[in-house]
Amino acid sequence: MSANALQGKVVVIGGGAKNLGGLLSRTLAEDGAKIVVHYHGDASAADAEKTVRAVQEAGSQAISVQADLTQVAGVQQLFDAAVDDFGGVDIAVNTTGMVLRKPILETSEEEFDRMFAINAKAGYFFIQEAGRRLNDGGKIISLGTSLLAAFTDGYSTYAGGKAPLEHFTRAAAKEFADRGISVNVVAPGPMDTPFFYPQETPERVEFHKSQALGNQLTNIEDIVPIIRHLTTEGWWFTGQTLFPNGGYTTR
Repeated sequence: MSANALQGKVVVIGGGAKNLGGLLSRTLAEDGAKIVVHYHGDASAADAEKTVRAVQEAGSQAISVQADLTQVAGVQQLFDAAVDDFGGVDIAVNTTGMVLRKPILETSEEEFDRMFAINAKAGYFFIQEAGRRLNDGGKIISLGTSLLAAFTDGYSTYAGGKAPLEHFTRAAAKEFADRGISVNVVAPGPMDTPFFYPQETPERVEFHKSQALGNQLTNIEDIVPIIRHLTTEGWWFTGQTLFPNGGYTTR
């Protein structure tokens, strides 16, 4: 599959306004893809519009869509907008998630429900709606975490909420295979983004760095090419969880 395979393709990116999703939006646009930039709330609206402008400046097309993906209606609204504006969807990437580091004995029911709504429920119905809407030969990619392969404390609701993505992905890969749709999880190591640092002490940040090549956290610039590969030449991957993390964990 050639590098220009993204020309004219329609890509829905959950959490596509900033950080990893924003960089992915801009990168795929440079390959000619049309981008549907999802964002959750008003706090990200300006970032979404900035990303839309960047896509347009790259010579492609984009729209921004505000939706709560923890509600099935919100997921449907996102894909409705893609179909209404661009006529269909070829690739769906869900980069959304929420991180919480808290001991099990201190975790409230409200925190548990919130974490599983964002990390598991939204992920499930994103895959479901993508399976309904994608054109044949499409690609579905969810963002997991390398903590799925770690033996550590504190992240029971985050890693626990992300863990079902692997099983959702395997089932979907089998169920959508007859239409040529591949389904995968990309599970990075701890990423150098604003979502990571509030959960950790400076000492633990240094520990996380020490577990990977180059004594560093995962950079979003290292993950985008892997996701891009899955949407083009890497189409033969399906039902897989990939762990790009510089050796932070392995399985």
